[in-house]
Amino acid sequence: METLIATTDPAEGLAAVVRLRELADRLEREHVDRAVRAGWSLVQIAEVLGVSRQAVQKKHAKRLKADGVELRGGRRA
Repeated sequence: METLIATTDPAEGLAAVVRLRELADRLEREHVDRAVRAGWSLVQIAEVLGVSRQAVQKKHAKRLKADGVELRGGRRA
């Protein structure tokens, strides 16, 4: 990782950024799925991710609904 930060080759550095974004997206999808299946609301997920409930819904709702997962928008009781 330190090598990529210190690289003087912009192509290498930017390619590393792309790979990190792809990894972050995969991790987010996986853990949002787990949270929803565990009964978390979109509000709870959004709070932990530091984004709005609407951002979580826009990014994940269609995929989750297609997988047959019921979404909860509000806070968990």
